[in-house]
Amino acid sequence: MMLVEQAIPANLTGSRALQQYIFSILQTCNTIKKLKQIHTQIVINGFSNKNYLIVKLLSFYITSGNLLHAHKVFDRVENPSTSVWNQMVRGHSQSEAPQKMIELYNRMVEDGAEAEPNGFTYSFVIGGCARSRLLREGEQMHGRVVANGYYTNVFVQTNLVNLYMAGGGDDGVKKARRVFDEMIDRNVVSWNSLLAGYVKCGDLDGARRVFDEMPERNVVSWTAMIAGCAQNGRCKQALNLFHEMRRASIELDQVVLVAALSACAELGDLKVGKWIHSYIEEKLNAGNQPLFVSLNNSLIHMYSSCGVIDKAYEVFMGMQQRSIVSWTSMITGFAKQGYAEEALEVFQWMQCLGTDDGRPDGITFLGVLCACSHAGFVYQGRQLFDCMNQNWGIVPRIEHYGCMVDLLSRAGFLDEAHRLVKSMPMRPNHAVWGALLGGCRIHKNDELASYVAQKLILELDPDPYPDRAAGYLVLLSNVYATAKRWQDVALVREKMVKMGVRKPAGRSWVQINGVVHDFVVGDWTHKHASSIYEMLSKITRHAKLEGYKLDISEVLLDVE
Repeated sequence: MMLVEQAIPANLTGSRALQQYIFSILQTCNTIKKLKQIHTQIVINGFSNKNYLIVKLLSFYITSGNLLHAHKVFDRVENPSTSVWNQMVRGHSQSEAPQKMIELYNRMVEDGAEAEPNGFTYSFVIGGCARSRLLREGEQMHGRVVANGYYTNVFVQTNLVNLYMAGGGDDGVKKARRVFDEMIDRNVVSWNSLLAGYVKCGDLDGARRVFDEMPERNVVSWTAMIAGCAQNGRCKQALNLFHEMRRASIELDQVVLVAALSACAELGDLKVGKWIHSYIEEKLNAGNQPLFVSLNNSLIHMYSSCGVIDKAYEVFMGMQQRSIVSWTSMITGFAKQGYAEEALEVFQWMQCLGTDDGRPDGITFLGVLCACSHAGFVYQGRQLFDCMNQNWGIVPRIEHYGCMVDLLSRAGFLDEAHRLVKSMPMRPNHAVWGALLGGCRIHKNDELASYVAQKLILELDPDPYPDRAAGYLVLLSNVYATAKRWQDVALVREKMVKMGVRKPAGRSWVQINGVVHDFVVGDWTHKHASSIYEMLSKITRHAKLEGYKLDISEVLLDVE
């Protein structure tokens, strides 16, 4: 009988020696085919109840995702040990049917078996409850943990922190913090669980306090904090933490690089983004480490957001594997930078692939419709909008309707845009009406603007974002001012005063020698303000000498 391409040695006549031999080849097993051969030998030689062999066999089956085979093995064991039960509980805790994990636990404690749950059992069960948000079952396990004397187990308590943080809300955070504070022994994993919970709940201040209290931090700690800041609009803080991480000589992994690149994209920080790209090429590519597709996607997004579209395309072309996000990022990057034809070419290339990775989704169509809108490609935009549902089965969402209304409005097809708004299967929101109002401003259609304004005011009153309301109302006032409807201008101003809104000052920024400088309209707080305004004055005089005439028709009204 051949076993794993080797015959069983003839001198292994004793049962104990044969068991040890099978255990040794189990240790080196690396394929399912070999594992099944070893399994066959275990059955043939009557070792189906040798728990230490079965534990190893189950571990391999579960790790490789063969839970069905693991069950067949488990069902043949007459008296499973605690370790055998734990393997099955672990397998179901990570499966798509975690409820079976609870059923297994109940069988274990109710069947009068000799095996009893231990710390690993409770850790697996509570961890599975946390991952699957089985909060009620997890709380029941908490009670059993306390009753059975396993509450001081660091792994059990860490998973209890995960469980309550998964519940979310103030109550979940309080319960998780209570468990954490009651821990006698804590390790970096325990701290990371608490930190990740605060980040997940959006409490960045609480997360930062935990981060600062940590006696030890690893790459997971830094990544959680940096990613949390980047995802919650604190991009400057994210990059500051990234620089601290580098100074602390913590090895940068691909996950933290993705988070840092996201912050660079948001801030337009090309210098740090290029440094990260160089690090990837020198440290990861040079070491033949395979790159996550998401890391290349982040590079594309960063370069596109910083306006260096040729580098974004270079990264895209160099990718050995692309996901739907890769294609969409490249299309959206071209669209935002005004390269509509290139965006459409990439979209056509994507469709020609005929693979799942080349199948556009709703976000992809947003990108190409945006490209058409900015370039005035009305015919192509209409075709794309129609084919979304007809060819790809993608039902247009309100964002797609908004893009089409913007496209038609910019191009002067105001009646068609208005008909599209009225035909929408959902209620138009402020963005849709705002796009139509923008077209009215471009093409000086004050009558339609008046109608749109009524709809907008209904959408914006009350509005949780006053700056947004102010922007649309100022746009409306400019339409009226262009048509010399001064009484309507005054009414809009009065409306803004009643709503207590004011158009925020325009803001821009530029990066010089690695420092990002913010500029606000009429701002004199910058230390070089005098020199800046002197240079602006020189540029203005020079422009006038070249024949440039100032266009003040779109100067926004300032409401005190």
